[in-house]
Amino acid sequence: MYRAFFLGFLPGFAYCGVLDPRIVAPRLMSPRERVPAGSVAVADGQTSIYPFDSPGGWRLIGRTDVRVFDSAKEPPVLIRPGDRVRFVAR
Repeated sequence: MYRAFFLGFLPGFAYCGVLDPRIVAPRLMSPRERVPAGSVAVADGQTSIYPFDSPGGWRLIGRTDVRVFDSAKEPPVLIRPGDRVRFVAR
């Protein structure tokens, strides 16, 4: 289980950690031009889910169909600072 430290980079992009040392990986030397929304990624000891299609330099390790940001909802973010996050394979 991970703790959401803060939101940044994009609305709904929650920086979560701390990762198990076995899956810690550095950011890419050159970011991708497009990372699909819902991509689960790791970088520098943290994990997150890309809320939108966007550029990004984190290492992709999976995908989810869960929307982590929806401006029509209140609150618009699924994950808030202090929340605990757990990823479950389907």
